[in-house]
Amino acid sequence: MTRALIMGYSSFDLGVFNEKDIRLKIIKKAIRRDLENLAEEGLKWLVFTGSLGFESWVLDVANEMKDEYDFSLATIFDFETHGGNWNEDNQMKLSQFKQVDFVKYAYPKYENKGQLRDYQRFLLENTDLAYFFYDPENETKLKFMDKLMTNQEGYRIKRLTFEDLNELVENFSEK
Repeated sequence: MTRALIMGYSSFDLGVFNEKDIRLKIIKKAIRRDLENLAEEGLKWLVFTGSLGFESWVLDVANEMKDEYDFSLATIFDFETHGGNWNEDNQMKLSQFKQVDFVKYAYPKYENKGQLRDYQRFLLENTDLAYFFYDPENETKLKFMDKLMTNQEGYRIKRLTFEDLNELVENFSEK
């Protein structure tokens, strides 16, 4: 049974704020392709942290594919207070992360940075691979998780890259 940690750029990082943005259509097409390939390799669990952007888009696509591929979905939030100050639209997206097969909170609330380190280690120790939309050339706070994943012995990373998306766009425009 393969368990994939889902992480990647936020909608803010990418400047994608509208569900009708053409870039989102391309990203979701890439997500579907990648999830189909990972399912063929035995992917059963998709583990989310509840972040907006890439994670919520993967959740949307995974929900569409769930019955066909028998995916199980989990969200392991860092804190029970996660997303508590988000606006109404984002609260709706947050609620989708809470309507999965398994939901847990690592901590009631933030008390110290050691909690985040332990939370990240827990995620890596309890998943087999990461489906990760991140490019070290376009650095964000994800660089810390990228380093942890890369240094975790035997941990697989399936990356979605900007090159992958450009390739899809080229193929899409040729048709």
